[in-house]
This record gives sequence, C-alpha cells and structure tokens, in this order.
Amino acid sequence: MNESRQADVCLILEGTYPYVAGGVSIWTHHLIQAQSHLSFELVCLVPERAELEPRYQVPPNVTGITNVRVGSLPPGAQPRGLNGLCERLEGPLLRLEAGGGLAEIESILSELLPYGSSLGRRALLNSPEAWQLILRMYQATHPESPFLDYFWSWRAILGGIFSILLAPLPSARMYHPVSTGYAGLYAARAHLQTGRPVLLTEHGIYTNERRIEIAMADWLYRPAESGLTLRKSARDLRLMWFHAFAGYSRACYEAAARIITLHSGNQYFQLADGAPKEKLAIIPNGVDYHRFSALADRRANHPPAIALIGRVVPIKDVKTFIRAAAIVRELVPEIRIWVLGPADEDPQYFAECQALVAYLGLEDCVEFTGPVSVPDYLPRLDVLVLTSISEAQPLVMLEAGAAGVPSVATDVGACREMIYGGRDEESPLGPAGAVTPLANPTATAHAVARLLLEPDEWQRASRAARERVRRYYDTPSLDRSYRELYEYWCSVPDRAAPAGLIGAESISGKDAA
Repeated sequence: MNESRQADVCLILEGTYPYVAGGVSIWTHHLIQAQSHLSFELVCLVPERAELEPRYQVPPNVTGITNVRVGSLPPGAQPRGLNGLCERLEGPLLRLEAGGGLAEIESILSELLPYGSSLGRRALLNSPEAWQLILRMYQATHPESPFLDYFWSWRAILGGIFSILLAPLPSARMYHPVSTGYAGLYAARAHLQTGRPVLLTEHGIYTNERRIEIAMADWLYRPAESGLTLRKSARDLRLMWFHAFAGYSRACYEAAARIITLHSGNQYFQLADGAPKEKLAIIPNGVDYHRFSALADRRANHPPAIALIGRVVPIKDVKTFIRAAAIVRELVPEIRIWVLGPADEDPQYFAECQALVAYLGLEDCVEFTGPVSVPDYLPRLDVLVLTSISEAQPLVMLEAGAAGVPSVATDVGACREMIYGGRDEESPLGPAGAVTPLANPTATAHAVARLLLEPDEWQRASRAARERVRRYYDTPSLDRSYRELYEYWCSVPDRAAPAGLIGAESISGKDAA
C-alpha cells in the first residue's frame, strides 16, 4: 500500500473519468470541484490495452491518479514455493461463483497478499498448478460446456480478479467506488485491507448493465436450442460471467457503510442483489439550474431540431432513435437531427448506425457531431430524445430540462419520474415530455412529433421541465449531502484489518500495466 500520502477520498472509477466522456464523468468532475476542501486520489480501472488520453482537466485537489489495467498482470516470479496456493484458492473461487461475497474475497486476499509482488501470471494463470485448478473447476461447474470456451472465460475472469486484488492501493481516509463491478471489487479489497469506510454510489445497476451486455455478446458460448429434446443442455457460460460480477457486487454491498443511488427504482434491484436495506440512501443527480436555465433566454427562431445526446453504443440504442427520426421527418420535413456524443467507443456499431442513416435516406438531415459542448446546442434544440435500454438518471435530461427543452425517453431508470414527477412531488407540475416503450421507434416518433407540432403542448412541457429541475435537482443541496457524508466517514476511527491482511504488500507503482 502506498502510504507516502493519504488522501481524504479515494474515488474508484471504472471505464469513466477522466478518460471517457459521459454522464458519470461529468458527475465525477463536478463532485471533485464541489468538494474543493478535500483531497482526492483517483483509481482508474481501464481496459488492458486502452490508450489513456484524458478528456478532462482534473481539478487541483486531485493529489494523484493510479491506473489499473483490468486483466493485466505482471509476469511475476517463477512459480516456486507456492505450497498449494492454487489448491487453497479453489474453494473461495468456487464459492464466489456460487453466491459468495466479501468473505470469499477476504479468503482469496489472505492467500494472495503474503506473496506480495512476486505473484503474477506465471504462477496464477500459466503454471502447472493453475492448469490443474482450471481442470478441477471445469469439472465442478461446467463439464458439459466446450472446454476451450471455458478456458478462455476462466482466464479472463480470474485475470480480472487477480489484477484488482494485486493492484496498487493508495492510502485514503475513505474509499468511494462509483459503481460495483470491478470498482466494487477494488473497494471491497480496500476495506478489508485498510479497515477504512466505503461509500458506494450507483448511477445505474452494474449487474443489470452487464447482464444486457453479456446477453448480447456473440463471442460467448451459448448452448444451442434443441427443441423437443430430452438431453440435458450444457450450462450457459454466460452465467459464469454474470455470477462473477454478481459476486463482486455482493462483496461491495457488504463492505459499504452507505449505498447511494439516484432514484428509488434502483433500490429494488439493489435489494435483489443482496444490498442490506438499512444501508440504502438516495441522492439524485443535479445540475447548475441557474447556468442552464439562462440558455432558455437565448432561444431564437430556428428549424425544428431533435437530438440524442450520448455515446454511440448499443446500450443507448441509437438505431431506434434513427428509425424514429425517419418517421418524424415524414411528419416534419424540415427537421434537423443530431447525435451529440463520442462515436469512437464502438466503431462497428457506429458504422452500422451510419449505414442505417444511409439506408433510410437521412444523410441530409442526420449529423453525428462527435463530442460537443452541450450548452451550445440546447438553445437550438426542441426535443431531447433518449432511446436507451438502460439508464440511471441521465444528466442530459436535467440539463435540457433546466434549459426548457422537453424530453422523450424510454421507460428506464429515473426517466419516468423526471418527466412525470415523483410520488412525493408537491403541486404536480405536469409532464415534461413523454415516456415511451423500449425499442419502439413508432411510439417515440409520435411523441416527438406531438411536441413539435403542438406549440401549446411544447410550452407546457417546457415549463414543467424547468420547474421540476429547479425544485428537485439543483446542485447546491445535493452537494451538501455529499459534503456531510464525506466529513462524517472521513472522521471515523480506524478499524483494524483482518489479521491475515495486516502488513500485506501489493504491487507498487502508479500504473499496473
């Protein structure tokens, strides 16, 4: 553990700030700036071969950044003197996949950390002992699945676990993961190893998002459907991946002192995934209402315009937006259509979206802008459209709402209460747009067209959007909530780490590449 300095808060970030633009990154950047009296250490969990080009200028109260490349392990020493390490790892690894959590992570850590930086892929993945471990685990869990598929899944999953548990661990008064998953696994490890508190914030439910991605992954083996067969089907290897991420979430929930999410709908999933009810809390996203509401005064006459603001990736379902846009153009021929956001995260999906635009003959009205300054576009935007298949509480809807731009969004995350209001809304404000079903371009198009073609309806939605953001989502009160949590948990006394983890050494260095 690096004890040369101790930050107040260690933020644990997976695939986001400061290298990836998006809602979570915007939230993180604001959080650090709003708590300028505290020092922050960033632990950035990034893909193994990612090129790390910052998209943000980190604030001066960030004291350091530790990059951890998930799945990347150093070679390590030759696997001598392991004394049955792989055999001892087998039990907790199997229990973790079978519904385990923090206790299993503690058992794995207690076996790994005494070896310190001498451990690496030679011993943990490439040794004869590791080969025997994979054979035993295969026979115990997936004997009917193709062994080659199991082998590569096993190496990827265990490589991910080991890279997190042996990565550098900055010293901090508290640890704050901004998701479960690998970030949650890292936080659970930090809590076990240091005894310091963990505060978890979940924007979206990580296990739900991974379930969607795993279900869509065509590189994972799935047993063929065999109709009216009496033969027992092979166990789907997709479950192996999902159970791993579910285990990381359980471990993080157990380690966390508080589990914060953005809206009440997420709490049902958290409870189902094993989060203790007494730890749950809600702090919604917020935006600077005064800054964005001033943009409404800059509106002037312009051609009708709609936009999807977000990354061009499958989970945003940009294809449904494009199909809806084609229907809207039939009803509003002069429409301008923007996709505002990075398009380089999934080049194949971006190419498919471009091909769909060409197929539907929309090249003259659809523009993929790449990263832009959203405030520059809001005064020229009439309707924000979100067709995502998974969201938490989209910041772009709050920014647009403060600027008086209504939204049409799918029924995911907090979108319904952001558009129609929560159950506890005083003096109901009316709808700030419309909510539509998933993957339904016709319903989306008709909701958009109604706002564009009925000025009175648009005005009512615009007023409701602005007032709802002003009442419930302005940042000052939300910033105070995090300030109070940080001050309390940073000040709690140290708690001794478990005996097996005291004095454990981790891989040193600022980049675990």
